[in-house]
Amino acid sequence: MLDHLVGLLLRALIAQVTGAKPLQVQSTKRILRANPVDGLGNPIMKSEDSHVDRHPLSYVLRRLVEGRGDGEAFGRIEKMARPRKPKAQQTGRGRPAGAEKAVLYARVSTAEQEKEGFSIDAQVALVREYAERLGLLIVEQYVDVETAKKTGRTQFEAMLKYLRGHPGVRHLLVEKTDRLYRNIKDWVTLDGFDIELHLVKEGTVLSRDSRSSEKFMHGIKVLMAKNYVDNLSEEARKGMLEKAKQGIWPSQAPLGYLNVVGPLGKKIIVPDPDLAPIVTRVFEWFETGDYALKDVTQKARAAGLRYRRSQRPVGISTIHYMLRNRLYAGAFEWAGRLFQGTHEPIITRETWENVQEVLDGRSASNVRAEPLRFAFTGLITCGHCGCAVVAQMQRGRYVYYHCSGFKQKCPEKYVREEALAKAFSEQLARLHMDDEVFSLIERAIRESHSDKSRERVEAIARLRADADRLQHRLDTLYVDHLDGRISSDMHDRMAATWREERAACLRRLDALHNAEDAFVDDGIALLNLARKAHSTFNLQSQSGKNIALNLLVLNSTWANGQLTVTFREPFDMLERIVSGTPPAEPPTGSGGSGVSSWLPGTDSNHRPSD
Repeated sequence: MLDHLVGLLLRALIAQVTGAKPLQVQSTKRILRANPVDGLGNPIMKSEDSHVDRHPLSYVLRRLVEGRGDGEAFGRIEKMARPRKPKAQQTGRGRPAGAEKAVLYARVSTAEQEKEGFSIDAQVALVREYAERLGLLIVEQYVDVETAKKTGRTQFEAMLKYLRGHPGVRHLLVEKTDRLYRNIKDWVTLDGFDIELHLVKEGTVLSRDSRSSEKFMHGIKVLMAKNYVDNLSEEARKGMLEKAKQGIWPSQAPLGYLNVVGPLGKKIIVPDPDLAPIVTRVFEWFETGDYALKDVTQKARAAGLRYRRSQRPVGISTIHYMLRNRLYAGAFEWAGRLFQGTHEPIITRETWENVQEVLDGRSASNVRAEPLRFAFTGLITCGHCGCAVVAQMQRGRYVYYHCSGFKQKCPEKYVREEALAKAFSEQLARLHMDDEVFSLIERAIRESHSDKSRERVEAIARLRADADRLQHRLDTLYVDHLDGRISSDMHDRMAATWREERAACLRRLDALHNAEDAFVDDGIALLNLARKAHSTFNLQSQSGKNIALNLLVLNSTWANGQLTVTFREPFDMLERIVSGTPPAEPPTGSGGSGVSSWLPGTDSNHRPSD
């Protein structure tokens, strides 16, 4: 009996050492306090045995050793010494957590934060420690590296898809509210799921059974997270607008420029030494009007124009945006306003305006420039049916022309390109004139344009009036600003617009002043080209032949092996001058030779005296 009692005592001491004893002692103390008798059924005398409340087990053992106990006391001690099973940990809703599955979500806003390697790792470690403490099994982990301001995050959407497809996963673990969402739509979407949302750092577990006050506070946190990014965006826009007012491009540098820190510590843009020359050539190629956007894009790719980050070749849309971007000419638009930049332009303003005219002209007429593959494409029609005469290459080197036969089957036979070239050269010989006649025409043209034309004078006067009117507006606007009649923003906006319009007027004035001599020189050069075209025609390239014929020939037909050509004005007059035939409707002026009839009037028809 005593040996068995000692064994029970040792088991009770072991249980006390392993942590189970405090629960047993507390339970025994509660029983003794509730029942005013000892473990043997005898009344407890607190005056004599005041230590019973502190050491109930030792008191009972002492009574047993003294022989004052019975079997009931022995059974009670055995029950006290028996190890108890630990209670299973419970979730907030009272379910055992051992078999519960969960998903983990973490997020950072930028790739720089991901590269630092602290934020994501810290979030994941904190959430996994929390899951282990609750006995939750994390079956999937989702990490986003993008802002939560807008919907459509890649991993967030993947997580929602997973939760829809796995109804057994009812726990979502995340560090805190702003890591999960910063917009209302994602909050409403996730609120429609029957899951428990664990916000680890906030110490909150939300579900459909949560109290309304808890849901209300969570909604306030969502709105605070949204307000944070909205306020951050607003402050960023204000700072960027102020930077634009100073003439500094406030965003990422486009292709052809680089973001650097300027002498004053501000971020500015400077031309990229590698890509800026290619961008300049892109504008020059398109300015000629000989290339479509697709062609210019291919040439830019061949020259090495690639995206800065991905290093992939640029696309057609990028080239189109580039050609429309006035930043390359020294100015830029920001927040609906035009600002003159302080950066170095890589193209002239005239080049940019010429490119806009080409783009606008193609948009209005829906005409696309195609590469010139054959010399006589689009120049000849069939003399039998009126269909176009098209080219076809055989064996990769021989070019034949034939009627397209669009309207009907045409009897015209195929003709070699060399035969057409010879026929065109013979037709161009009709424009040939000797040097003496050409010198006479050149002198007459220059003398006829010695005075300014009335149209040109009127255009210059109109542009000068527009420039003066805009300058007057600028002066009045400045006075109104000084007197406080208008705000600074309105002054800056209107002044920038009117300065740009006035500068355009002045540029057109300069062009008119400088264009007169160039106009005369270009006209004489065309005449010289026409009179020598027959001798130089066969020496030109395929595209050169096509360009020359488009300048000189109005239309041409091919039928029965014969080429018929009608020249454009004034080259048709030049043909009559060479042949000595006067024009059908001679201009007002004195009669005489064909040269005098072709000239504008008597006052400029100074012929050598006999």
